[in-house]
Amino acid sequence: MTGGIIAVLVVVALVVIVLLWAIAQYNGFVRLRNLVQESWRQIDVELHRRHDLIPNLVESVKGYAAHERGVFDEVTRARAAAAGPAAGPAEQAVQENVLNQALGRLLAVAENYPVLRASENFQQLQAELANTEDRIAAGRRFYNANVRELNTKVETFPANVIANMFGFTRAEYFEVDDPQIRQAPSVSF
Repeated sequence: MTGGIIAVLVVVALVVIVLLWAIAQYNGFVRLRNLVQESWRQIDVELHRRHDLIPNLVESVKGYAAHERGVFDEVTRARAAAAGPAAGPAEQAVQENVLNQALGRLLAVAENYPVLRASENFQQLQAELANTEDRIAAGRRFYNANVRELNTKVETFPANVIANMFGFTRAEYFEVDDPQIRQAPSVSF
């Protein structure tokens, strides 16, 4: 073999290696993007479950505290906003914050009614809500970990070259901003 053929083979080998690396990076971005989307869908399922529990909880409290109309209306409006379509995780987090505050006020009203607190139906709804809040928190942690991984890969060199070439961008975290709302509403009486 001559020196020219060896040089061509080395160049071809380098091109193949770079091409394989680029394909691996691209596939990694696709995998991470899909993982982020899937983990968001899991949060969405839990949020819908939570939104479905809230009317039952409101109805339970209404039977005992009919004069608390403003609190019921506030929870209903907040639930409708949170259950509606959101532009992304950041907007959904804002809507969920408002709903958490309204739920906190509803549960504070329920504290004034010992017969309600003793009701088996109310206790079951509280337990379901607490369970759902835990599942949302776990989903949020999983989603945010996937977002962190994707965002790190999008921003680090040399993977960011592939990200820029194929339009992969940072994803939004699903965060709760208010320190008081960072905790699930207290549902134990």
